[in-house]
Amino acid sequence: MVIDDEGTQLGEMNTSDALNMAREKELDLVEVSPKAQPPVCRIMDYGKHQYKQSKQQRLAKAKQKTVETKGIRMGLRTDSHDLEIKKTAAEKFLRKGNKVKIDIILKGREKAHQDLARENIKKFVANIECPYKMEEEIKRFPGGFNVILAPETEQPSEQQSE
Repeated sequence: MVIDDEGTQLGEMNTSDALNMAREKELDLVEVSPKAQPPVCRIMDYGKHQYKQSKQQRLAKAKQKTVETKGIRMGLRTDSHDLEIKKTAAEKFLRKGNKVKIDIILKGREKAHQDLARENIKKFVANIECPYKMEEEIKRFPGGFNVILAPETEQPSEQQSE
């Protein structure tokens, strides 16, 4: 089955006839669907086709939004002013559309006070005023606890400005 460069079907024909027809038009004979019965071939400029495909892939890649995971680390004894600064940083990351991983690190004998660490991280997350959703709940890891926050779904005000 052969399709010419304008998109009209020429019907079933011999491979050598299709190749001769493509050579007359100074184009290529490209097998589009080899598993079809009969196989479908198209007369086209293959170099131009490859260029268009790579251009589409580059545009799609450029439009993809990459989401980074930013980290905020704090200790069990981190002062309230430092927590306020870390809170504003977390809100800034969430507004920019990044995920935020908040770690509370326990050192030495602090590891005996896991309930305090869990409470501190809950208070910290509750103080964040920017809209967010918990992607992962508070989890224990060998050095302490962590939680991952993601920004709330896309706000319409940001989409209109783009």
